[in-house]
Amino acid sequence: MFLTVKRHRGLWTRKIAGAIFILTTQACGGSDNTSGHGNRAPRDAAFADERENMVERQLEARGIRDERVLTAMRKVLRHRFAPDLDPARAYEDRPHPIGDGQTISQPYIVALMSELAQLEPPCKVLEVGTGSAYQAAVLAEMGCSVYTIEIIESLATRARETLAAEGYDERVQCRFGDGYRGWPEQAPFDAVIVTAAAPRIPQPLLEQLRIGGRLVIPVGEHWQVLEVHRRTKDGFAREQVSDVRFVPMTGEVRRLPE
Repeated sequence: MFLTVKRHRGLWTRKIAGAIFILTTQACGGSDNTSGHGNRAPRDAAFADERENMVERQLEARGIRDERVLTAMRKVLRHRFAPDLDPARAYEDRPHPIGDGQTISQPYIVALMSELAQLEPPCKVLEVGTGSAYQAAVLAEMGCSVYTIEIIESLATRARETLAAEGYDERVQCRFGDGYRGWPEQAPFDAVIVTAAAPRIPQPLLEQLRIGGRLVIPVGEHWQVLEVHRRTKDGFAREQVSDVRFVPMTGEVRRLPE
């Protein structure tokens, strides 16, 4: 499968082979039975160069400029969120399977969506589609409180374990369920990030944004566009960013009439 990504603000266009995105409303999960955030094995230091190379070659070279995003992705141990993968491969410029037909997203896509959210701490973010929980950990490292929802129970369970093992459980709350209606009791949010393609914009997610908040979401069926919807005092402003290819969002959004 091919994914076409057009760099926002017209900086670049590239074709990438492979499925690049985290999937349907996902769940928090993933444990590698290693030490927690404050007691990591010495072998983690061996991947500092891989993280730096990832940031320089995959992110900065493609126009990612938000220092909070770049710093967070230097810190988060990406290989801990794909425990069945050879650790060195976790930093490749591609997605990788994490089970249940889902993937850990390509690093650039995680960075792009995080940058588009335009977050400044203290920030409060809703993520629909937890998957490996890597995106949630990056947002937490950016200084945000993160509320993430996963529709696949096994992924949600594993994500909670990974987040706890890596020391993010106090900054990230993970829920198993359908993310279409968001997390209203925690609203309003500074941003909502959706990691699966919706056939239409879920209205409940727009309503849970604060004024000035942003919804970052892929929209469409076979061909999709990454969009940003910013809440204003008078309504919503839409920006179309990139042509993308995500797996479809599942659950209630598929049962509602057009």
